[in-house]
Amino acid sequence: MLLLDTNIISELCRVEPDAGVLDWASGVNAFQLSVVSQEEIAYGLAWRPNARIQVWIEAFFGRHPLLPITPDIARRAGELRGRLAAQGATRSQADMFIAGTAQVHGLTVVTRNTRDFEGCGIPLLNPFSGLS
Repeated sequence: MLLLDTNIISELCRVEPDAGVLDWASGVNAFQLSVVSQEEIAYGLAWRPNARIQVWIEAFFGRHPLLPITPDIARRAGELRGRLAAQGATRSQADMFIAGTAQVHGLTVVTRNTRDFEGCGIPLLNPFSGLS
């Protein structure tokens, strides 16, 4: 099972998405989304409104399961962020909520920004062209 990071959702709604992301997405039947991505996209659309993207996003979120931040996910995210900070690696709360969600649900995080999730003990997939 897959959990999309916000940058993958943003890429998919572009007029001309990355070829690697399109190729990957065409072979995927199901994936899940985090409420963190919902918040990040709502922020972006409030900051820079775009009617075409708004319609696309509403339909997209309506078709895929949206995972909430539960107490277990919040605890795991805090533990991850704290452990990484103790090792000198600062990570955002949003990314650690996504990592915690992936841990709790046994999901692979699909993202362009694999560095943001290194050391979290979760599987990662970067579908962008020319990137590993």
